Amino acid sequence: MAGIYIHIPFCKTRCIYCDFYSTTRSELKQQYIRALCTELKTRKGYLKGEPIETIYFGGGTPSQLAHEDFEQIFRTIKEVYGTEHAEEITLEANPDDLTEEYVSMLRTLPFNRISMGIQTFDDPTLKLLNRRHNAAQAIAAVHSLRQAGFRNISVDLIYGLPDETDQRWERDLQQAVGLDVEHISAYHLTYEKGTRIYEMLQSHRINEVDEESSVRFFSTLIDTLGAAGYEHYEISNFCKPGMYSRHNTAYWKGIPYLGCGPSAHSFNAETREWNTASLEGYIKSIEEGHRSSETEILDKVTRYNEYIMTSLRTMWGVSLTYTEEAFGTELCQYCTKMAAPYLQSHKLEMQTDRLCLTREGIFVSDGIISDLMFID
Repeated sequence: MAGIYIHIPFCKTRCIYCDFYSTTRSELKQQYIRALCTELKTRKGYLKGEPIETIYFGGGTPSQLAHEDFEQIFRTIKEVYGTEHAEEITLEANPDDLTEEYVSMLRTLPFNRISMGIQTFDDPTLKLLNRRHNAAQAIAAVHSLRQAGFRNISVDLIYGLPDETDQRWERDLQQAVGLDVEHISAYHLTYEKGTRIYEMLQSHRINEVDEESSVRFFSTLIDTLGAAGYEHYEISNFCKPGMYSRHNTAYWKGIPYLGCGPSAHSFNAETREWNTASLEGYIKSIEEGHRSSETEILDKVTRYNEYIMTSLRTMWGVSLTYTEEAFGTELCQYCTKMAAPYLQSHKLEMQTDRLCLTREGIFVSDGIISDLMFID
């Protein structure tokens, strides 16, 4: 099985914290979709005939596309790869795009999962972040999706925002739980160089939350969603039983995927490729017949390190049986040796043949993952 990721780079406005590749140049949309479909056709061999299990439209803001845009892309995917095995087809969407009319249109397409970036239900903070929606629109969007028949809805939240308090974060979580969605992703705000929010931090117009508060917010997140019946299946992701994101989980489990569009990454177990992070450069290179991209050939140690980095973040953990089969006895022995102190301190635990983070270990997961990775 394999997945396809489609990058839709268009946004009406830029959020001040976002460092994903996006553009407001919507006049290039039709030209872009033609180039995207060309890439899908020319890269048919990358996945070596593996059936497509998941399709994910990310961005940018994929909900900026119209019905005919989606139809053109789906028609290409169906013709080239087939969709008969596609169990999960996700659209990332902004709440203000999800009007009743737009949601009704989405029901005529193959989408069966919607991932919505709410971030917070605090209106002043949404305005600071340059989000286009308010809390009422986010809540209304979830209700519209439900009424239209969507039964797999995910919402994104961000914590550690400027002036975050325990009360505000708890209120955000309770409102998210109250929406009764199947999946919740929650990420701590990061200040990436080149973003407007980073510039605001550097010029002391806003303040970063302290580490003690960050730990407390994360603890509240785990407790609140756990009490509401959500499984903590990946460090930043929670779901109702069995409703985990199949597409994102495939990334963490090392399942091949094809990424199309500017800045999109691809992985087929042997190589990793990524397209140029430029809409104009991407379109030009596709039209001229030489896709602008870079390729990394993955050696055994690189693949082992990536497996440790992604798998240990999940509730499924690191399989020692798989580690030995895929990477050899030496790296498996290295892994168990480096894990021993964390097993002793109860930051890791063994579940059959799997190394898994304990609750205590989750809070220091970066350090554990770093120690288990092999550095020459």
